[in-house]
Amino acid sequence: MSKPEPIDKPSARDRILAAANELFYQEGIRAIGIDTVIEKAGVAKMSLYRAFPSKDDLIAAFLGMRDGLYWEWWDGVVARHPDDPRQQLTDLFLALAKRTSSPSYRGCPFVNMAVEFPDHGHPGRAVAEANKCELRRRMRGLVDGLGVTSPALLTDQLLLLMEGAYSAGNSLSSNGSSTAVASAAEALISSHLRENCP
Repeated sequence: MSKPEPIDKPSARDRILAAANELFYQEGIRAIGIDTVIEKAGVAKMSLYRAFPSKDDLIAAFLGMRDGLYWEWWDGVVARHPDDPRQQLTDLFLALAKRTSSPSYRGCPFVNMAVEFPDHGHPGRAVAEANKCELRRRMRGLVDGLGVTSPALLTDQLLLLMEGAYSAGNSLSSNGSSTAVASAAEALISSHLRENCP
């Protein structure tokens, strides 16, 4: 008689997605084949293809998972000061500096995907582009709370700082210049707030 499986055992789909998340993020999407994901997940090939009909579907699901994790991180940071957009921005850029200087940091998965798959018709590109659009929307919401005279400009400047930190954290390692992103953001925000002063 076989032992009953534990109730909380992850499904084959969850194990595949967890394996793809680790492998795709650490090694690159194109560098990892389906067989490597199957081996890491400890599932049969048919289990993978039942859950994800193609590698492109798995890539899109991986990015969807990363998108959820990203907004979980963001929400956790801004929740500390719910009615203070200035402090929320400060906290976000301090958290970003910490995140991008971590030894395990391997870059923004959405940027990495876009570099590996330049075709805008790829299903993963839609997830990556949606993440960046939502990032712009949320950043603009925080900037609007500051009451600056040029909110669109400050939003774009802060987004460029974030993207620069993602790149520096990946290419310059944990000792790179991404840790300066918080002070750069503060300088930008302060300069826009000074413009509002009579």
